[in-house]
Amino acid sequence: MLSVDIICVGKLKERFYAEACEEYLKRLGAFCSVKVTELPEARRPKEPSPAETAAALLKETEQILSAIPKGAFTVAMCIEGKSLSSEGFSELFSEAGTRGFSRAAFIIGGSDGLHESVKSQAHCKLSMSKMTFPHHLARVMLLEQIYRAFCIRGGRKYHK
Repeated sequence: MLSVDIICVGKLKERFYAEACEEYLKRLGAFCSVKVTELPEARRPKEPSPAETAAALLKETEQILSAIPKGAFTVAMCIEGKSLSSEGFSELFSEAGTRGFSRAAFIIGGSDGLHESVKSQAHCKLSMSKMTFPHHLARVMLLEQIYRAFCIRGGRKYHK
């Protein structure tokens, strides 16, 4: 059974996001083990300078890199990443397995995204869309797509 880690910068505060995540986590239990790690977002002033933003991203990077399980196939979720169809995303899990990985780690940055060093160390950079979404919604969308990927792989009717 594949293990999936979701490493997120920032905590879900909105109840509706948390409930949606819980629903997909429950559904995913039939396919894989999933662990969600929430890391605190580094403090920033209300109007941070570019240097303050860079320093905050660097601080978050240390936490992210220490949270990635050893030997995991890592996927950095970022707007400049590769766009995949749901079927292509499903194939990403097969690719990871073919390459000998039994664990996948998806990394979602905070409101300022991910530091370049996190992206450059990932096995894959993946974009959900060219549009911008709140990072909390991105977590829900990622969980739904992981669930859909397992349904596609298993030939279930969820994906039409």
